[in-house]
Amino acid sequence: MPRPSSCDHRRFPAAAAAALLAFGSPAWPCLAQELQPSPPAPPFYAGKTIKLIVGLPPGGGADAYARLVQRHLGRHIPGTPAILIQNVPGAGSLRSVMALNASPDDGTVMAHFSSGLLTEAITAPERVHADFHSYAWLGNVSEDVRVCYLRSASGVRNWHDMLARNEIVFGATAQGNAGNVDTALLRNLLGVKVKQVSGYAGSAEKRLAVEKGEIDGDCGGWTSVPDDWLRDRKINVMVRLSPTLVSGMDRGVPFGGDLVRDAADRKVYDFLTAPERLGRLFMVAGSVPAGRVAILRAAFDAMVADPEFRTEAGQLRLLVAPMTGAEVARRVGELYATPADVLARAKIIGGE
Repeated sequence: MPRPSSCDHRRFPAAAAAALLAFGSPAWPCLAQELQPSPPAPPFYAGKTIKLIVGLPPGGGADAYARLVQRHLGRHIPGTPAILIQNVPGAGSLRSVMALNASPDDGTVMAHFSSGLLTEAITAPERVHADFHSYAWLGNVSEDVRVCYLRSASGVRNWHDMLARNEIVFGATAQGNAGNVDTALLRNLLGVKVKQVSGYAGSAEKRLAVEKGEIDGDCGGWTSVPDDWLRDRKINVMVRLSPTLVSGMDRGVPFGGDLVRDAADRKVYDFLTAPERLGRLFMVAGSVPAGRVAILRAAFDAMVADPEFRTEAGQLRLLVAPMTGAEVARRVGELYATPADVLARAKIIGGE
């Protein structure tokens, strides 16, 4: 038979335990064993892998931000989980949102997508089946400061030259991507005669087409413009779509909002460019437990304030102008509250 333990844990009710301690009973070693606290449970994320679904292909700005987050977020989450990126491009990055919807809602799957989907989900819900009210936002790393540019070889030097041209050829990706909305603004609000050539998977492919001379230019994130294009004057920047001026940007380049003369059209411009101000967004499913959302939000906030994160972002020419998850949620709510007349006009202009 097994030998009975010298410490019978059933014999120390609370009152007796107090008496034993008070009078220095020989049984105190057993009592100490009884009162030993249980080891704390490991953090939920310990030993786990978080999947970060990216809605655009490798090589573009969205992918660059996602991989920066991949390298830094995990160490700010209790349990230091690994983070794995999965690129799921398609349908203007909507496929990544659908992939998130089909994933476990335990906080181990995040998504990063084209913020242009936000306004398209509001103006064209029949095409973009996503209610962005229903997601839990972790935060925004930075505004997507966007510009439109042309190859210097095109002979177009500035905004006035661009307006005078009979045709400017840009590339087109799937509906919902920010570049297509930018082109619609140029054509329908600013009067530029733009022809779009379809079939490009993302911004990286369009940049290659610019280098080959297949297209005249593009609209894209400032941080995605290659350094040598600016340094060697291979392109001329025509217009800033955001009022934000960043290092290296020519202050003489006009801001698109200032070029819109009609007050009603300016409201449409502000609505359609709102996703660019929201920029580099990260979210999880809205059904993720609130405690885990809070953990991820706190980690996100710590990450964007981390000097190591900011140093690497600077080395990669990636802007960091963060926004908390709560602030993103508030601004998304404001988009959904846009007046009906503005939405109707935005649908005509941006929903080509």
